[in-house]
Amino acid sequence: QVQLVESGGGLVQAGGSLRLSCAASGIIFSFYAMAWYRQAPGKQRELVAEITSGGRTNYAESVKGRFTISRDNAKKAVYLQMNSLKLDDTAVYYCAAERSIRYWGQGTQVTVSS
Repeated sequence: QVQLVESGGGLVQAGGSLRLSCAASGIIFSFYAMAWYRQAPGKQRELVAEITSGGRTNYAESVKGRFTISRDNAKKAVYLQMNSLKLDDTAVYYCAAERSIRYWGQGTQVTVSS
């Protein structure tokens, strides 16, 4: 059974930082591309950042230069370091594992306050 468990969300002031973690089980982690998505109230879920099995990364324009995605295959984990957080970054953040199928985590709330 595939499980993706996110952690690290919370309340932070604008300009602050958070680090999200996602622990995976039930998959051969190194085979999968991993990604972070987010969904704000009333908006569609959007891709934030992704990292391929080979370590190539891609970011949404809105987070480039502020967020960094990384992975640790030995720990079967993917991370999202978020710096210089803005009010617009407030959302539920979801971890996803992608190959021929996409698996989702349950999400973790990130709230940025002024």
